[in-house]
Amino acid sequence: MHVPSKTHPSGLHAAAIPSPRLPITRLPSVLPEAETSPTAGTPSPPSPDPDHSASPSHPKRDPEALFDNLYLQRTATARQPHYFLPLWRKWIVVLVLSLTVLCMPFATTSLFPLTPEISTTLHTSEGFVIAINAVTVAVMGFSNFFWSPVGRLIGRKQAWLVGCAVYILSTAGAALAQYAPPAARVPIFVVMRIVLGLWGTMFAAMGQTYIAEMFQPTERGTATGFFLLGSTFGPAFGPLVSGIMVSFVHWTSVLWLQAAMMSVAFMLSVLYLPFVGSNFANEPNEKSSPSHTASRILTVFNPSHVIKILQHPNVLLADFACGFVSWNQYTLLAAPRHLLNPRFNLTTPLVSGLFYIAPGIGFILGAVVGGKLSDMTVIKYIKIRGGVRLPQDRLNSGLSSFFFLAPVSSLIYGWGLQYEVGGLALPIVTAFFSAVGINMAFASLNTYCAEVLPKQRTEVVASKYVIQYSMSSIGCGVIISMIDAIGVGPAQTLGSVLVVLAGFFIWIIAKHGLRIQRWHEKKNPQSTGSS
Repeated sequence: MHVPSKTHPSGLHAAAIPSPRLPITRLPSVLPEAETSPTAGTPSPPSPDPDHSASPSHPKRDPEALFDNLYLQRTATARQPHYFLPLWRKWIVVLVLSLTVLCMPFATTSLFPLTPEISTTLHTSEGFVIAINAVTVAVMGFSNFFWSPVGRLIGRKQAWLVGCAVYILSTAGAALAQYAPPAARVPIFVVMRIVLGLWGTMFAAMGQTYIAEMFQPTERGTATGFFLLGSTFGPAFGPLVSGIMVSFVHWTSVLWLQAAMMSVAFMLSVLYLPFVGSNFANEPNEKSSPSHTASRILTVFNPSHVIKILQHPNVLLADFACGFVSWNQYTLLAAPRHLLNPRFNLTTPLVSGLFYIAPGIGFILGAVVGGKLSDMTVIKYIKIRGGVRLPQDRLNSGLSSFFFLAPVSSLIYGWGLQYEVGGLALPIVTAFFSAVGINMAFASLNTYCAEVLPKQRTEVVASKYVIQYSMSSIGCGVIISMIDAIGVGPAQTLGSVLVVLAGFFIWIIAKHGLRIQRWHEKKNPQSTGSS
């Protein structure tokens, strides 16, 4: 019996392996208390012992696996103590994470219907307000370069709570900007929004890490789906709530609502979020870590860790797939008031705000169904392979959304509005199905990013949000100008093409991810010890 002694950054772990390398179809089942991920290797010579080749503990090599020249090995990683938390406690944590994450996209998209009112108060143009929102979304994408290291230095929960506090203060500051002298209103508002964006993706990235550390792989997709309810409820219902509120009260009331929501999330986080100790591969010990020297702090804040993770082709493809889908999501949400009001003679933000009910319900349904479907797909492939789990297996659950549901719905939505057919019902129905497809795709993709490289999941998730929110900011910043220039039909066609391209990337990972990983390791042997 041989146990691999070399630790691989992808990190498959088991206490004992019956042979040096086993074909994919014969690898033992994943232990629930061990985080695992496949590592490709070259086949070792068959055992000279005839008993080994035929015995149950040393099964015969699969001819198909020999042909593919791919074998898997396991290496040891840290145990996940939060696997053993009571189930009710885990789901309370998921609820708290989801509520906190809801506040950030709510803060960005809730301003979409308020553009005319904000520009009037600040004495600036509507285009400038749109640009401010786009810059806020862009800053969100790069926030992990700063706050992920802060989480390592002061502890994840402490960083989470500081982020909640800064969100509350910056939102209140933006609301109070209207009382400043006229010349100072715009600068104060811009600074407060940028400060808000600096915390943008920290909650989403840390939330996914919490979930990966609490739930077994066959439960992780469902948990991620419910976690995504927050990040999907926010983008759709932010414009809905703000559109209703601005019809009756001043637009700054929306900002005070955001501050109140985060205050509730802050109190729940204090009570229920667990501390993360030194047992986790990516996090230092929060209670007993050594004093942080200047050189150590500089090392922790070095952004090259996130940049280098993009050398992994699977990670790069998955990140751009997230970015392309996010473009489609934000362009769907950014323009309804601009599109619907003149076409259907809607005179108030209240009526156009109600449009967001359809994609909002679609996002929720897509997140829940997509998460559960991804777990069912993982279980299916574990049975097919006789016990082995590959992170990319769950990506198969979203292929129909990438190639059919999301792009087709977006095309009908755009060209229906272009030629003004189907009345108001057509964009409502197609926006619903487009939202379902987007989040069914996101559910499996987000979970994959959190588990593809367990020892580097923080860097992987951070890189994902850099690309995802960069694409989102470009989308919400240019979509209205693009629609005015070329029409809503061609603009939505571009979004559909990007979703199909994302689906092609995901198909490559799902079908050939292991070979791509092996090729990368042969080309970059130094990456084997990077973690």
